Amino acid sequence: MIDSSFDRQLDGYGLTTAKILYRMPDHPTLLQTYLWQEYDLAPQFPELTRFLEFWRRELDGPLHSVEVAYRRLVGDREWRQVDAMALLH
Repeated sequence: MIDSSFDRQLDGYGLTTAKILYRMPDHPTLLQTYLWQEYDLAPQFPELTRFLEFWRRELDGPLHSVEVAYRRLVGDREWRQVDAMALLH
């Protein structure tokens, strides 16, 4: 059975890390950092977009900025299908 994260990587997903700066609800002059990491599709980043929409809708700390890093871990050149295997002594 293939791991679901590996299966997503084969579908073009890459590891996305977002550094989110937000203002503290009780102290709006202070910024706090939150790191978010998930497999996502560049350049639209639908998973990150859903998370940020959730943040704006459900959490009290207003967003200040979001910095995104993205890396495809498995590409076309790193993977190929094997149709047969042979065992040598």
